[in-house]
Amino acid sequence: MEIKEAAESLGALAQETRLDLLRLLIKRGPSGMAAGDLAAAIGIPASTLSFHLGALERAGLTTATRQGRNVIHAVREPGLRGLLAFLTKDCCGGRPELCGDLARLLPEPAPDAVRPAFHVLFLCSRNSARSIMAEAILSRVGGGRFRAYSAGADPAPAPLPEVLERLSVLGHDVSGLRSKSLDAFTREGAPPMDFVIALCDVPEGQPCPDFGGVALTAQWPLPDPARFEAGPQRVLLVNELYASLRRRIEAFVGLPFGNLSRRAAQERLEALADVIAA
Repeated sequence: MEIKEAAESLGALAQETRLDLLRLLIKRGPSGMAAGDLAAAIGIPASTLSFHLGALERAGLTTATRQGRNVIHAVREPGLRGLLAFLTKDCCGGRPELCGDLARLLPEPAPDAVRPAFHVLFLCSRNSARSIMAEAILSRVGGGRFRAYSAGADPAPAPLPEVLERLSVLGHDVSGLRSKSLDAFTREGAPPMDFVIALCDVPEGQPCPDFGGVALTAQWPLPDPARFEAGPQRVLLVNELYASLRRRIEAFVGLPFGNLSRRAAQERLEALADVIAA
């Protein structure tokens, strides 16, 4: 850990409520606690809890994941271990072993712990091509760790035939693919999202939907094949889009989200917009 990162972590802890939260989460270990249970245990309103947990997440000391309809907060072991190592590496006259390994006191994650699947929503205006392909690709390469969805603000009656044909040729199951409205994912009872990725190549002039402040968002702008007349040019663009999306999504599923702070994960997610097909 660099001194700047250590300063940010220590700054986040310079507040009594955050210290109480971190100590409680350390005690609970990898299983963590639901946000509602944390608020009740500490005795603070939900809005105040969200403010303090946000500071701890930005400092890389805690992490949040979705489990059903609950947001589970847990201590982020790499961040806390790094801070303890930074504070003790020069102690005792250059002999930190005399202090003992403070990091070993932290609970170790269970090697067979069940990790919840991440919910990922891909957006484009008509949900007829780019987001449909992204949904199909992630469903295949996600390895059970990701659940893929797609939607559009103004959904088309159906996906482009060229998109379904390309996906089918490449072995994707297209039987369940359809164009869907964004409303289905913003209303009460909708599946909670961890990532929301917009694929439009131009600003749509609409604010990003509210997903409760938990979802990480990014823009991977790509051209819309529906703007081209049906024919060889559209088919060529669909093929190129598939290759580009496949490369980005494969890089996405390979990110070590369990070892990244929320800020670092956001930066890595946004950087994938620059990944191009090989």
